[in-house]
Amino acid sequence: MADWYDHIDAERRQFIENQHVFFVATASSKPGGTVNLSPKGRNLLRVLGPNLVGYLDYPGSGNETAKHTAADGRVTLMFCSFDKTAGIVRLYGRGRAVEVDDPLVRQHHEAFGDDLHPFVRQAFFIDVEKVQTSCGYAVPRMEYVDDRETLDKWCERTTEPREFINGLPVGGELVRKA
Repeated sequence: MADWYDHIDAERRQFIENQHVFFVATASSKPGGTVNLSPKGRNLLRVLGPNLVGYLDYPGSGNETAKHTAADGRVTLMFCSFDKTAGIVRLYGRGRAVEVDDPLVRQHHEAFGDDLHPFVRQAFFIDVEKVQTSCGYAVPRMEYVDDRETLDKWCERTTEPREFINGLPVGGELVRKA
C-alpha cells in the first residue's frame, strides 16, 4: 500500500538523495496533448526544503517539461531504487522553469555548487504538495556503473559555454556553435 505525506521528511530525503536517476512527468494542458516523461541523472537534483526541490537541466532533444510547466505547472517526480532495498518515492507538485540567473538559482547557488555548470540550460523548481511512497517490489535490481560523459562532450562540441560573473551564471539562451 502507498503512504502519503504532505512534505519531504528526513527518511524520504535520504532515499531521494541516494538515487542515481529520477524521472520527471508533465502533461500538456491541451486536448489530445502528450504526456512527457524524462529521465534525469547526474546528481543534479537538490532537496531544498520540506516542500521544495530544484534541479539543473542540460540541453537535450526537446524542452517539453518547460513548455508543460509554463502552461499549468503540474509535475510529478519519481525516484525508484534499483539496488538491494526496494522502494519508490513520488513527489507531486507545481513546477516552473527559470533562467540560470533567476533569484531562486542565486538563492540556492551553494546547494548546487559546482554542478551549476556553464552548459546548464535552465533550472526547475518544484513546490511539493504531496509525497507518496510505495514498495517498488516490481522494479528490477540493477547496478550503477557511472554517469555518461556523452552529454558533456556534445555540449562542448555544439554549444558556447555560458558566461559566469563572480561565480554566478549569466542568463539568456545558450548559443549554438557555428
